[in-house]
Amino acid sequence: MNLRRDVFQAIADPTRRAILLLVASQSMTAGAIASNFDTARPTVSKHLQILTECELLKQEQNGREIYYHLNPKKMKEIADFIEPFRKMWDDRFNKLETVMKKYKSKK
Repeated sequence: MNLRRDVFQAIADPTRRAILLLVASQSMTAGAIASNFDTARPTVSKHLQILTECELLKQEQNGREIYYHLNPKKMKEIADFIEPFRKMWDDRFNKLETVMKKYKSKK
């Protein structure tokens, strides 16, 4: 059964976010990734499976080893989705800062 996983549910898990940070700078094998966590290797493998199903990670076979690396196109899709929210909150904080400066100068 091939389940379609939600990318935001995938990145909601702190271990999966940590895995994404690990492979952001270089491709790594499942064993190398697992060595960075204090958990069973099958647990890390499940996280890798979820991230791969969401297309956040890509697999690349090199001899007998499978290397995992970030899928920049999928990461950009996430960033593009989040950007309007970031801008909205930046605008709100800038307005609040302006109000606070005016309030402070009146004192």
